[in-house]
Amino acid sequence: RELRVVLRNCLRSEGNAGIMDIGEALKALKENPGDCRISRKNWNGPGQFLELQVPDEHSKMTLPYIFINTVQGDRVPWLASQTDLLAEDWQFV
Repeated sequence: RELRVVLRNCLRSEGNAGIMDIGEALKALKENPGDCRISRKNWNGPGQFLELQVPDEHSKMTLPYIFINTVQGDRVPWLASQTDLLAEDWQFV
């Protein structure tokens, strides 16, 4: 665990501020619903990000969910791949 913290601090000092693993990225989404967008550094195209949606009284959904904004601008519920779960290139958008 300590080595991991040291490595993260090194990455941040080299200009990669905000690079996270999935746990850190999800925590940021949960702590800032609607105000936080995250993305993988090496995702397929610009404009692609995740955001947490918390339903209100007008929503058809009843529980919070994560959606992805696709390259085409569509928004759909997101399911993580194995690669996404293990990645350590998550960043704020």
